[in-house]
Amino acid sequence: MAKVMLKDVRLSFPDLFEPTQYQGKGRFRYNATFLVVPGSANDKAIRAAIAIAAAEKFDKKATSFVKSIEGNSNKMCYIDGDTKEYEGYAGMMYLASHRQEKDGPPGVIGRDRAPLAANSGKPYAGCYVNAHVDIYGQPGENAGIRCGLVGVQFSK
Repeated sequence: MAKVMLKDVRLSFPDLFEPTQYQGKGRFRYNATFLVVPGSANDKAIRAAIAIAAAEKFDKKATSFVKSIEGNSNKMCYIDGDTKEYEGYAGMMYLASHRQEKDGPPGVIGRDRAPLAANSGKPYAGCYVNAHVDIYGQPGENAGIRCGLVGVQFSK
């Protein structure tokens, strides 16, 4: 598992205070997607974390495994934003992160590091946040590179 701190990334599709099901099915989980500028320090940190996580779980096959799942949003947490038709995704990469309901809600804090509640109105889709995520490899039948959501700090 590789820990990553993202600085000033745009937040998309946040479910930070109430867990939801994907398309009304499966386990309840908290979610956040982060838009990342290609070539930025955030992009480089994510790519390095993916390489570390893949090497930990897939050993000598790590590089070929990562290449084989690129672009597959069911297996890879980091995808080219041009594959989506959402506003703000073009020309960006996006990192989809999740946290199982059983693990409790992610930390959500303001600029002053004080906890934020759902009724604070922050963070919201389109704002900028700092985020703490864990990137890890998942071997087995549903093998992939996943991203765990740890916490989010409202930035601007």
